[in-house]
Amino acid sequence: MNRAALFDVDGTLADTNHLHVTCWWEALRQGGHDVAMHDIHRAIGLPGEDLLAHLLGEDRDTDQDDTLTSAHDTLYGTYFDRLPPLDAAADLLRELDRRGWRVVLVTSAQQAELDALRRAVGADDAITATASADDVERGKPAPDPVDHALDLVGAAARDSVFVGDTVWDMRAGSRAGVTCVGLLCGGIPRADLEGAGARAVYRHPADLLAHLADSPFADTAGPVP
Repeated sequence: MNRAALFDVDGTLADTNHLHVTCWWEALRQGGHDVAMHDIHRAIGLPGEDLLAHLLGEDRDTDQDDTLTSAHDTLYGTYFDRLPPLDAAADLLRELDRRGWRVVLVTSAQQAELDALRRAVGADDAITATASADDVERGKPAPDPVDHALDLVGAAARDSVFVGDTVWDMRAGSRAGVTCVGLLCGGIPRADLEGAGARAVYRHPADLLAHLADSPFADTAGPVP
């Protein structure tokens, strides 16, 4: 029986959410849009097109989407060689792999960004597969990326856990039928994560690692080696 430990990356394994906020703020400013950083922060975790729709509205000039996204990507790319991992992120993935979980990254990042994030986290030996928004028709909060991740490793939703830091992660996981765990290190309040479906909430990867024995990873079906 395969059990999947699904992980968002930005804000969950790498301390990058506020870098994204700054880069989106500057990209939007260059495009003539005055958007508060607080609002941008709450939209982080959505695929680029959905983030712009969330911030600018469905009636925006969508011809500008590619320019805004490219500006964000160029700005964010300047950080690729120094993206900061969150403490114990690699240790957490390796411990779950040691216990027999199939570790899958579920992210909205495109390939170059994902490569940089994986280098930052430094736990490729523990990662079985990756699922991105590019692999499905709809990104988070739709369940499609989570469903795809489960398919990649042949795992059932009831035997799997999704760890993320945004309400979009929690909603995607809940809609896919997996158990959701929230982390506070992305800057989203506990109540928001719980309201979106988190069964348990921890401060950061190190906190979850320290409490694995009484976390949802200990509650799912199947023996732990």
